[in-house]
Amino acid sequence: MFDEFLYNLYRAIRLDKNLYRDPRNFQNISFLFAGLIIIINGFAGLVAQNTFLETLKTVYGLTDFTETSFIGIIFSAILGWFIWSTLIYIIGVKLFSEKGAIVSFKNVMIVVGYGHSPGLFRFFAIIPDLLLPVIFITEIWIFLSIAAGLKEILNFKSNLKSLGVVIIAFLIILISFVYFTNKI
Repeated sequence: MFDEFLYNLYRAIRLDKNLYRDPRNFQNISFLFAGLIIIINGFAGLVAQNTFLETLKTVYGLTDFTETSFIGIIFSAILGWFIWSTLIYIIGVKLFSEKGAIVSFKNVMIVVGYGHSPGLFRFFAIIPDLLLPVIFITEIWIFLSIAAGLKEILNFKSNLKSLGVVIIAFLIILISFVYFTNKI
């Protein structure tokens, strides 16, 4: 079982579109694998966040930061996964679907979960000089990975269409985050 997890993780990082063609990769165990990838990504993001905060402390002397809790990381990772998946489902499946494409929400969640596999490289963000390049490269890689999976499960004819769905969902999340953090 763990071998299957590692193999699917490797295939998702490689942007292997055949990962999403096999119906076995959309069974219940794959849902758990995708959730595990999301949670590990939350911790990888925490590593990057801690590097950023340490840099702020060292360079600028800023020290008024709150610590992120273990439960907070897991909750925010799963909530983010659900929001990403919901937006992609609405945009990709309901608004821009191809004719004859019938896709369940669970399959979209699995694609989004596996699509976050490149985010595991954020553990390399422990070096302050690599922080921004690692975050930028892994985020682009995540977009491409999710887009590759969406193209397969939604039967999109164009890579740009699947990438557009991912970018639109991301922009909605980004704009909502900026809006709600400015209200607080």
